[in-house]
Amino acid sequence: MEEKGDDTPHRDLYALLNVSPDATEEEIRKAYRNWAQVYHPDKYQAPHMKEIATLNFQRICEAYEILSDENRRQIYDIYGMEGLKSGLELGTRLSKIEEIKEELEKLRRMKEQEKFAGRVRPTGLILATLSLPQFFDGDGILKGMQMSSQVQSQISKRNSIAIGGNLAVAGESGQGAATAVFRHQISSFSSIEFMGSAGLRNLIGVQTARNITHHSTATMGLAMSLTDGSINLSNVWTRELSETTNGNIQLVLGSESSIAVGWQKKDEKLSAAGELKFGTNSFGASAQCTRRFSSKSHGRIVGRVGSNALELEIGGGRRISNFSTVRLLYSIGIQGIFWKFELNRGGQKLIVPILLSRSLNPAFAAGAFFIPASLYFFLKRFVVKPYYLRREKQKADENMENVSAQVRESKASADRAQQLLQNVANRKRNKQIEINGLIITKAVYGDRKSLKKLNESESLGVDLIYVTVPLCFLVNDSGQLKLHHGVKKSGIMGFCDPCPGQPKDLLVEYTYNGHEYKVVIDDYEELLIPQEAHRV
Repeated sequence: MEEKGDDTPHRDLYALLNVSPDATEEEIRKAYRNWAQVYHPDKYQAPHMKEIATLNFQRICEAYEILSDENRRQIYDIYGMEGLKSGLELGTRLSKIEEIKEELEKLRRMKEQEKFAGRVRPTGLILATLSLPQFFDGDGILKGMQMSSQVQSQISKRNSIAIGGNLAVAGESGQGAATAVFRHQISSFSSIEFMGSAGLRNLIGVQTARNITHHSTATMGLAMSLTDGSINLSNVWTRELSETTNGNIQLVLGSESSIAVGWQKKDEKLSAAGELKFGTNSFGASAQCTRRFSSKSHGRIVGRVGSNALELEIGGGRRISNFSTVRLLYSIGIQGIFWKFELNRGGQKLIVPILLSRSLNPAFAAGAFFIPASLYFFLKRFVVKPYYLRREKQKADENMENVSAQVRESKASADRAQQLLQNVANRKRNKQIEINGLIITKAVYGDRKSLKKLNESESLGVDLIYVTVPLCFLVNDSGQLKLHHGVKKSGIMGFCDPCPGQPKDLLVEYTYNGHEYKVVIDDYEELLIPQEAHRV
């Protein structure tokens, strides 16, 4: 179980003043005055005490300035401090939460559009085919190479442009082409693209797409060759079959007419696709499946069969960084036996197929598969995995050191805040002792698991903190203590978060009318004492 995350409302300022998120303006003003009396710098003469008071007084003033302003308080409730610092201009016209939210969303969209408009997304591919039989024949190991690159840029809110080219070399011959695509977003439901290509294939074309319903899309394209004047017409219909599955039908009419039916499925663990295609001069079928074993590794199998293809491909890959993935594949088919290496980094891809043999010798095919597979699992278990475990442990230790430093600073800050609360807390405690009222004897806040073990060992762990003093201070004149629901307790003055990211509880032991009481509550749960239900 983890600590509540981003879905938790922004209420640290409410915790600082110890008021409810629904508190009235008068309740906020009263709480501010109560805290200001304790932390006003003019009350202290010692330099170190004055410095502590000044820092905490500034926090209290900031909380009061925000929560006492209706507009700023509404923004804080919706977006937290980020919303207040985002550049939203406040005015008298922003009198409703809906208006504030709409204005802030508009500002965010503008900033995102400005950032997006200047973003250029390059993609590229290098395909280098190697051949061992050719190398052993003395003709060199490089069989052919292909390079392609494309740069796409958003030139305005609705318009984008992509420019690319490709070059292929095989033996002593080569070919290349350059393309340009202009895309215009007509509306949220439709778009149109204009395309031109020069080089190996000289053609121009146009393509339009439209969402027919919420679950289906239609795309139509028209292309004309500038070499022989032939025209190709293409139509694609895509339908969402379920939340994770799509189906499509493609019809192409022209010099190479064909019809294809395909489907794609993708969820957290599995992605699969298949296609069946019939043309005037050919037919083919293909299927592929990728299974994610973890967030970093996956396995893949691909099969192709048709009039000019018969191939089975199997392998796996691993993410080696946030932007890079490597994949090793074994392929066997009518073209021979291949190893294939792939490296993906960002939008760039390197593919190196290595032809091992043109003949399908069973013994060689089995060896080409099992020898590298065995080597991979050996290296993974005895080399790669231990290395990554050591690296992750090193990162965890470094992160723990950083967190520990932050926790030490937070505890020191909480301790300094408690120093200024001590006198008033003692005075309130003595008053309750005189009338045999509510006396906080022990209060500990921190990690849930460590708190449960506290009874076994009275020594306080690093993930716990004593908060007896601030709770004694918060006891009101009527002999009651209330902490509000939905307000994270680490934000209360004199508290801190001793274990970031972990679920936390608050333990309170107290006496009332000579009887002992004990209660443990969740970090966001309301506390109202004394209560007979807490009696030991």
